[in-house]
Amino acid sequence: MDDSHVRGSGIPKPLGKPALTMIRAALMVWIVAWLAAAQTPKTPRAAAPFDVTGNWVSVVTEDWRWRMLTPAKGDYASVPLNPDGRKVADTWDPSRAAGDGCKPYGAAGIMRVPGRLRIAWENDTTLRIDTDAGQQTRLLHFDTPQKPAAERTWQGYSAAEWEKILQRGGLGVSLQQGPPRTGALKVITTNLRSGYLRWNGVPYSEDTSMTEYFDRLSAYGSDWLTVFTIVEDPRYLDQPFITSTHFKREPDGSRWMPEPCESGAVKR
Repeated sequence: MDDSHVRGSGIPKPLGKPALTMIRAALMVWIVAWLAAAQTPKTPRAAAPFDVTGNWVSVVTEDWRWRMLTPAKGDYASVPLNPDGRKVADTWDPSRAAGDGCKPYGAAGIMRVPGRLRIAWENDTTLRIDTDAGQQTRLLHFDTPQKPAAERTWQGYSAAEWEKILQRGGLGVSLQQGPPRTGALKVITTNLRSGYLRWNGVPYSEDTSMTEYFDRLSAYGSDWLTVFTIVEDPRYLDQPFITSTHFKREPDGSRWMPEPCESGAVKR
């Protein structure tokens, strides 16, 4: 016996025109909604490929003698100073180091200063980094159309973006490129006041441009933050000064001990 909606062969009857029209309409609504969602750009905060926020402490595993202690006058080994840069460094007076104030805490040097970081989103397009050493605040701006202030500051102006990494299509042999994936946090800082790359007066000028790549990884049961830094200064450097700095996540801010840099408050 055949049901009313099934042929004798057991094959369902084709859908009528009204039913097909309804299915097509529903499908079109879904496609339009999907395309709208796909085309709506995420905020930098929502698009973050990893969580960089939290409390971090620097782990000094290299350049110990230049970072944990004030080096001797004229010790600028591994910094590619040009003759003008060496001349400025050689005029540094250790007896007046207390008056250097915030010079060692500018953006080109602060991440190398041992201490702690607090990183949080100021808003959906601005990432904030506070340092307890020197009590400095860096603002990383993802809304790049914003123009830097006319006045130069210790932390300058930092333009940030989630770096896009191009991928090959297919199995890696295709000439076509696959969709880019999000990589490290890239930050370019300019508009700086002149300061020190190291405690002993190794200088950088206001012409300095600094590029950083922030990345996070997990190892040995802990979260780690690495900051790869490239400092370029046409006035005092012969070539880029490149460093890699490491931080370990802390569970909370109980060890946060801010010390201001003004008037030589921080001494080493």
